[in-house]
Amino acid sequence: MKWANFLHIYQPAGQQPDILAAVVSQSYRPILEGIRDHRHVQLTFNINGALLELFDKNKYHDLIDILRQASKEGRLEFTGSAKYHAFLPFLSPEEIIRQIQINNESLAYFLGKENKIRGFFPPEMGYDSKLPAIIKSLGFEWIILDEIACSGMPGQVDYNKIYEIKGSGLNVFFRERRLSNLIMSAVVRSPETLREAMVKDLKSSRYLVTAMDGETFGHHRPGLEKMLINIFSSPDFDLIKISDIKNYYHDVVEIEPVKSTWASSKEDIDKGIQFLSWADPENPIHLWQRHLYDLALAEVKDLDSNNPRWNLVREKMDMASSSDHFWWASAKPWWSLEMIEFGAFRLLDTIRHVPDVSRDVLEKALDYYEKIVTTAFNWQRTGKIREMMKEQRSILRIPFKDRTVSRGGAEEGVYWAFISMMRDLEKKAAEKGEYEKAILWRDAIYKLENSLDIYDTINAIDLLRVEIPHDQVEAVIEKYKEQYRKIRGGQPEQRGS
Repeated sequence: MKWANFLHIYQPAGQQPDILAAVVSQSYRPILEGIRDHRHVQLTFNINGALLELFDKNKYHDLIDILRQASKEGRLEFTGSAKYHAFLPFLSPEEIIRQIQINNESLAYFLGKENKIRGFFPPEMGYDSKLPAIIKSLGFEWIILDEIACSGMPGQVDYNKIYEIKGSGLNVFFRERRLSNLIMSAVVRSPETLREAMVKDLKSSRYLVTAMDGETFGHHRPGLEKMLINIFSSPDFDLIKISDIKNYYHDVVEIEPVKSTWASSKEDIDKGIQFLSWADPENPIHLWQRHLYDLALAEVKDLDSNNPRWNLVREKMDMASSSDHFWWASAKPWWSLEMIEFGAFRLLDTIRHVPDVSRDVLEKALDYYEKIVTTAFNWQRTGKIREMMKEQRSILRIPFKDRTVSRGGAEEGVYWAFISMMRDLEKKAAEKGEYEKAILWRDAIYKLENSLDIYDTINAIDLLRVEIPHDQVEAVIEKYKEQYRKIRGGQPEQRGS
């Protein structure tokens, strides 16, 4: 099996130096030094121009040097993207092209003009049908999307074939959710346990594409950077770059991907709300953010490019195009008053710097800004945010116990099958000295028993299904179901426990 691993690292322009220093220390430096020291590593990497400028401004020049040298040695390939992490489905073709081009300029400046950048990563893997023609016209050969974009539901990608977006000449490579989530969840903490979880895949002839935020390793998941570096040195994994997949697999399938992101669910897509975190039809803050963005962009477009202030105003607009403040205003579940205000202020500040801007436009911009900020503070103050998050959790998670034991019959056996498997995994982890993993399963059992699993970002049931091969899980479930069929009577009342 060929494994193409994709890492994306990003920080918003203007990130506070102390936060950047923490992420560099915990994540970026260990990862990049691991790449430097393991000279056989093959990896596909996205770093936005905004982060490269932060590295330069904060004197992390050694990190830029590692990236540049690994690329020269052919071990690291970079992808194009939007410089300031704009959500491309919401932008006009003209603005999409600009965000990509200014990112290309930053990559060339910091990482070398000789780099041949073949692939493209749309922020959040946000995709709609206007992207392929634009991306192809800018010289890219492929785009990476989540597997749900293939058909609107996971599990439909044939990783023995190459996919091409119909009518575009642009290849698309799909991120596999199961193994990407397995790694990101930190259930596996060593190449050995990862190999156990991938045993069937490793023996197959398929290829694998995983993709995740680089900050997962060390910053979001302390200690997980060690596993990544150990993977680099392990002989068990045949690591390649995404662009190299075509050297090994040749059957091509044409496809029309669906609108989605790497966070979209099938239900989101079916309801037409796959961009919920950036454009929730029930969230007035999102609406006002969009109105303020459109107002600022219109003023920037009307400004003569020969005006002495044009470069300053245009750069402010580019930075204000970041999708971060939309995401942090979603409250499903992401929420940050600081980021919401900062994003709105950037747009307002852009308009204020436009020469001779009209009073009407300024007043309208200030009105949107005040609505955004006032509403956000009011939601925070009144507890509305807690209620929205609670509601979202209830939508996403029904306690596993309610879905099994409460239904009675053989379904109760499903519950006890999973409890049994988790206890077995807890015992095996403890015997191996993987105490953090043992604690995870111990806590998972407690949460399932007390219906607290609705608060998990990744449910223990999902983690178990990536830890144990599917056929083994189903065999255990069927065994427990059969036991409950035998012991339960045919009357409404049930005896025993």
